[in-house]
Order: sequence, then structure tokens, then C-alpha cells
Amino acid sequence: MTTEEIGLTPVLEKNGLEVVETDLGEYIIQLAHEMPSHITAPALHKSREEVGQLFSEKLGIPYTSVPEELCEVARRILRGKFLSAELGISGVNFALADTGTIVVVENEGNARLSTTMPRVHIAVMGLEKVIPRFTDLPIFLRLLGRSSTGQKQTSYVSLISSPRKPGEKDGPEEFHLVILDNGRTEILADPRMRESLFCIRCGACLNTCPIYQRVGGHSYGSVYSGPIGAVITPLYQGINNASDLPYASSLCGSCSNICPVKIDIHHMLLWLRKQLVETGGTPWQERLAMKLFLAGMKDSRIYAFGSWAFRMALKLSGNSTRPLRIPGWTETRDLPPLATNSFKTLWKQMERRKKA
Repeated sequence: MTTEEIGLTPVLEKNGLEVVETDLGEYIIQLAHEMPSHITAPALHKSREEVGQLFSEKLGIPYTSVPEELCEVARRILRGKFLSAELGISGVNFALADTGTIVVVENEGNARLSTTMPRVHIAVMGLEKVIPRFTDLPIFLRLLGRSSTGQKQTSYVSLISSPRKPGEKDGPEEFHLVILDNGRTEILADPRMRESLFCIRCGACLNTCPIYQRVGGHSYGSVYSGPIGAVITPLYQGINNASDLPYASSLCGSCSNICPVKIDIHHMLLWLRKQLVETGGTPWQERLAMKLFLAGMKDSRIYAFGSWAFRMALKLSGNSTRPLRIPGWTETRDLPPLATNSFKTLWKQMERRKKA
């Protein structure tokens, strides 16, 4: 995810290098020229039929939608790439401060091949991946596997501390670790946002989020989608560059409840919304509407008059039974029509019937 975050692949390709994603999901979206739609399952949005069509068009194979056959095609192609690659680039799931070891967690074996077969291995790591001691690692491995895929432990866990040593038969001749900041030290200095750095990229908050389930990962317009993406993307890119994301939440709190490292995600989204409003990051029409709404909520007379006036205006315009249209807002959202009668009117009618 860190190489996706900094757009590494397009830069390498622009400079004449062949870049091949080796994770199967990432390989699929590379062929499709798309962004990941999920943190741990980047091609989650594609059916096997779509993958079969994609492989047929891009790889020149007969169409098939059988998963085993598609995996065999990818395996055959990628094995050739592993054997000829001069350089392998990996991410880092955890880094151990006391031993200088990086930890790469996976299920496909592609990371192990990428880190051991090429002559040079480069690991790109967000600085928040550092944990203090080797003895802390087991709990993180259990948390990551169970929260992301429901496994007790992933299939492969690679611990890398150095390049190949004299007498060893595998491993790279050179090993380089790139530690990425990209706004992380600023997040660390912010007591309200610091918890977002606890994220272990398990994807559990995406799996439980009703908004993500409805709109999918690409709707977020960034590499990191879902609730945690709505928090960290504005922090990485600048809140005014991703001003819609803090509002991509119902604030139900399901993400905070399921998070294995207890990040208070929905309250962070509220704090980001507050910052947007205070810095003028929201349109003046929206701010005016919210002030009128607040006034109505504070005074029952204003609320009753506003409700009556709004219903009367819709009735006179002939729009009382149609979905509401608000320029710039309902283009991407559905707003159902108002009920024929307000709750208070219905209550009064019910009370009159009781008395009768």
C-alpha cells in the first residue's frame, strides 16, 4: 500500500522500467489500470468472469472463468518474471526496533519470491510500522491474520534482517529499507489524530462499514478506502484536498467497535468535519443550511414553522411526492420525498381518534 500511496509504479514505468505486481489481486488491477478497491483484497470488486475476460484480452489466453485455471495462468507468467527480475520491491507489515528485522506477511508466497530471488531487495515502509521488541510480534501477527482473513496465522511470515550472508544459498545481494514519512510525523504530533497510526491495514473496518458496502472502494478516490481511508487520506493529502471523505460515514461506530487496535475512527471523522467547517472547507450554502437546522432544533416554534413552510413550498411547486433535488448534493445522493404528513400531525390525528 505504501508504493500505491506514493505512486511508485507509474514513475518507474515512465523511466523505462518494466514493473510487475506479483500479488494476484494487485496483478489483476494492474492489468485493468485501476486502483485497489480494498486494503487486503485489491480486486474485490471484480467477478471471476470479469477477471477471465481481462486475462483473455491482456494475456492472449482462451477465455475461462474457472478460478484454478486463472490462478495457474498468473502463476506461470509471474514465475518467469521472478526468475528474470533484477530488483524486488516489497512492503513491510512490521519492523522490530530491537533486532532491526522487517516482517512481511502474506498468503501467496509472492512476497517471499520477490524478496529472495532478485539480486536487490528494496522494502518501502511507513514509519508507523515500527514496534519495540521481537517479543511484541506474536500478538500483532495474530491480530492481523484474524482481523483481515479470519486465519489464525497467514500462510507465510518472512523475517528479514540483512542481505544474503556468506555461505547462505538464497536472499538478495543488497537490501535497502526506505522509511516513508509523507505526513506521518505531523499526524504523530497531533494528539487527536495520533491513534490513526496504530492501523495495521487489516481491512476489518471496511468489511463492517455500511457506506463501503454500498459504494465500494473506488468511490473514495484514493488508495486507502473505507473508514480508515476517510481518516488518513485527508491527513496525508491535506484536508482540503480530500474534503468529502470525512463525510463518507454514517457515524454508526461499527468501524471503531471492530478495530483490533481500538482506533476511535468515527470520532476522528467528526473532528475532521469540525476542522473543515472552521477552516471554511465547506460551501457557504451548506454552512447556512446547518445553521438554520440548528436554530430549528433549538426552538420548537421555528421548527414547526419551517416544516410547514417547506411542505407548503413543495406542494405549490408540485414536487411534494417526488424525490428532493438539491443542486450539487443530490447528484451523487438519494434524498427521498417528504412524508405526506409530519409526525406531529399524525400524532394529533391519532389522539383525536382516541378521544372520539
